[in-house]
Amino acid sequence: MGGRKAGIRAGAAISCALLLGGCGGAGNNGSARHEPVTVAKAPAQLPVPRGEGSKSADDFNGDGLRDLVLNDLVKSPDDAHGDDAGIGIVYGTGTGTGAGTTHGLAPGARQLLNPARQAARTKGRSPAVFDAEASCDLDRDGFTDLVVSTDPPYDGQGRPPVPLQILFGSPAGLTGRAVRLVIPAAARAGNDWPDQPVCGDFDGDGAEDLVVHASDGRLSYLRGPFTRKGAPRAAGKPLPSPGTVPTGPALDVNRDGYDDLLVRTAEGSATSALVLGGPAGPTRTGTALPSGIDVAFGPFGRGRALDAAVGSMDGTSLRYDLPTAVRDSISTPGSVLDAGDFDGDGVSELVSSGAELRILRGRTTGLSATGMVTVPPPARGTTRVLTVADFTGDGRADLVVRTYDGETKDTVAVYAGSKEALVTAKPTVTFSTSEFLGMNS
Repeated sequence: MGGRKAGIRAGAAISCALLLGGCGGAGNNGSARHEPVTVAKAPAQLPVPRGEGSKSADDFNGDGLRDLVLNDLVKSPDDAHGDDAGIGIVYGTGTGTGAGTTHGLAPGARQLLNPARQAARTKGRSPAVFDAEASCDLDRDGFTDLVVSTDPPYDGQGRPPVPLQILFGSPAGLTGRAVRLVIPAAARAGNDWPDQPVCGDFDGDGAEDLVVHASDGRLSYLRGPFTRKGAPRAAGKPLPSPGTVPTGPALDVNRDGYDDLLVRTAEGSATSALVLGGPAGPTRTGTALPSGIDVAFGPFGRGRALDAAVGSMDGTSLRYDLPTAVRDSISTPGSVLDAGDFDGDGVSELVSSGAELRILRGRTTGLSATGMVTVPPPARGTTRVLTVADFTGDGRADLVVRTYDGETKDTVAVYAGSKEALVTAKPTVTFSTSEFLGMNS
């Protein structure tokens, strides 16, 4: 079944920077290195802060602070070829009091979502696969929920079962067992796995919906809110689609109050097109984009409409001024893209990831390679962007990267957004997913 991460950044995926832009400031230089945190050095585990509900994205405990989702946790050296350990959650917390309070990710406030404990069982068996796919508040209770993919038993005959499950957020975070996502038979098509979920308010009613892949260039559209048993409020016949890979996160490209969806024609390097939301959901095909590995959205020039940047095999980023045709082309070394407002001025920067991580400046006239910022890797290994988002609540995006050194070592690093330098020269938070090894919950 498909493995595209929708909404949970993991490799090449669509990025969104509607509220995150930025430009200006001096570049970062140097080659600061940090060794991965070992289990022995890991901070003591802290309780998950209790919240009362919020409208913040990726806020599973509802305390108003964004949390971080991690797939593909490193494995113990003694069990390097064992089963997937599960999903790691690092919660945002506030430290200090009064005017001295600071907010951000706290590696001590961590949680392991283990399929043996959290997944819904099928015929008494827990799934071996348990990967985060998308996140949004599906039941409208003020706590973000997590959509995960599993591997339910299937003998290859007829229509396969739905591989998606929902973990519901709560004041204590993601607790309890997941429930299977219900996709009514009338909303399915063919015998493809119904996967690749994308959250969004596609019909503009204020409730989060889900779109999942169906067969033969069609999408299953599930209207929210969802019940605690995983059932949508409504679901009609599958919708026609310009491609087979719905890709999150969804965003309102044309500012009409309805979320829109990017759909790719294939995994990897492929063309894509926007599918526009409306009262009936995502039914209208909009702007077509050229072939590329990745697409990132953001207002890359002040006063402009939303832009799309397309990263291709040769590293060229083509910038479109949606919904019109191409505006300019910038040659960059990387092809995996993300975007965010690192200095809080309302204009997006473009993060280009490949052999190195670089940040292209957003200016009033659009993206510019002049004064490009190079981000030093936090450790030895291969570095990839996990996400770009505001984890501190200061109005500036932060850059979260992960450096891999085989299957048993990694480093996750957070570079805070900076008004003066776009991002800090050294990580403000550094930890390893090895900290989740041996956790019971």
